[in-house]
Amino acid sequence: MSTPGRGATAPRGMYILKKYYYLCADIYKGNMLLAIFGFLQLSLADILDILLLALLIFIIFRWIRGTSAMSIFVAIVSLYVIRLLVSAFNMRLMTNIMETVLDVGLIALIVIFQPEIRKFLMQLGSRYMNSAKGRMLLNKLRGKMGKSTNISTSEAVNNITEACRRMSEDKTGALIVIARKASLDQIMNTGDRIDAAIHRRLILNLFFKNSPLHDGALIISGERIAAARCTLPITERTDIPAYFGMRHKAAIGITEETDADAIVVSEETGNISFVKSGVVTPIRNINELKLLLNAPVGEEQP
Repeated sequence: MSTPGRGATAPRGMYILKKYYYLCADIYKGNMLLAIFGFLQLSLADILDILLLALLIFIIFRWIRGTSAMSIFVAIVSLYVIRLLVSAFNMRLMTNIMETVLDVGLIALIVIFQPEIRKFLMQLGSRYMNSAKGRMLLNKLRGKMGKSTNISTSEAVNNITEACRRMSEDKTGALIVIARKASLDQIMNTGDRIDAAIHRRLILNLFFKNSPLHDGALIISGERIAAARCTLPITERTDIPAYFGMRHKAAIGITEETDADAIVVSEETGNISFVKSGVVTPIRNINELKLLLNAPVGEEQP
């Protein structure tokens, strides 16, 4: 005859043994993980270093997102992660191979990303020099107040906007670049120098379809029409809407690489667009264009 309660005690004992077994197994797994990743002895400086590296990768990712360099960047990061893994597992041969590949790849990286690096440095310099402190520093280095190429006279703005309105009504394609602080001499050298006063009739004649100077960009600098038939750099972004033509892509490209602004009149639709820092703003009313052209240098568009 069995003792009362013994049948209930046995399952409870088995339950305790199972819990003890699982606890030992977890401790063993933890020791194994510590043994494998024992080289990760993190200090406060190491954590800060990791956070800064993550921030740098995030900035680079945002910088090249939507460009052809994105796939190359992912491949390089993958190679670096593989190098860390083979080094952690003490694979000497693979570690040496990956170190050699990454060392040689550093030079290849500079060559491959040369356009992106150049654009990044130009954008960084333009953004700083357009700020109040940057302009003050530039003026001190020059020893005088820097001369702005911003269109300040209402007559020049009226002539530009009236010409754009007429070309929009006639669906005449146009691309006008307005220089700011950065020099556009290299861009002007790709076309024909003019150096003429800003007048709507001259702008209309330059973009007339039978004019020999209609193909290309018109450069306005220092409240003068500086050059026409100029070739602009094309943006490498892949997230641009399909209805944007080559004029829009060229306007985005020049405003990404310099602090210049651009006005685009579509030949297909007659729509007017204002481009600043790679951002395209559709113009619904000609007064909007006047306000954007009268904006001070360095002021962000809404």
